[in-house]
Amino acid sequence: MAKRSPFKYFKTSPEIIRLSVMLYVRFPLSLRNVEDLLHERG
Repeated sequence: MAKRSPFKYFKTSPEIIRLSVMLYVRFPLSLRNVEDLLHERG
């Protein structure tokens, strides 16, 4: 059985999704702060 990708329904790359989840979980940031950090990152 082939392994399914958990990211197949998202338009952004898996690396960006992993980074945003890591920032949200690891640091005491709100979702708005994570969004701002990713926006400044490009």
